[in-house]
Amino acid sequence: MIHVCSLAALAQTVKTSGASHVLTVMANVDQVRRPHSILEANHLKVSMDDINEPVDGFVAPNDDHIMQVLTFIRGWDRKAPLVVHCYAGISRSTASAFTAACALNPHRDEISIARQIRAASPIAQPNRLIVALADKALGRGGRMLRAVDEMGPGDMTIEGRPFRIDLE
Repeated sequence: MIHVCSLAALAQTVKTSGASHVLTVMANVDQVRRPHSILEANHLKVSMDDINEPVDGFVAPNDDHIMQVLTFIRGWDRKAPLVVHCYAGISRSTASAFTAACALNPHRDEISIARQIRAASPIAQPNRLIVALADKALGRGGRMLRAVDEMGPGDMTIEGRPFRIDLE
């Protein structure tokens, strides 16, 4: 099971979910304090800005970021939940959780995963660049982007509420 949340909800989400692994995807990863219950080896921090194309002064998601995420996800034993978070819990975290669900379920339909995300979070707005890079890395032939397009835009808000994605 994958739980998605904001930085502000990280500690509580880890505690209530009993998570063993945390994936941080946000710009200033140095501000993130690893919850005490998470082993250092079970916390990946990937520093990237929430942008959909390169912009001077910002770090756009790139292939290396996606490979780090995929390597980490594939090393998760799934005995306890994974928490994926970004700053607001809306874009980078939902794109990374979508990536994880697709990577761990290579035969599951992307649209069914996207619909599950939308049902769990009306504000989810997966970062399109992360999704595009993951789609390419996973050989999904554009289906991940089409699934996100089918989700439509999320309701506007400043910070998302934690939600979960079932893997099966």
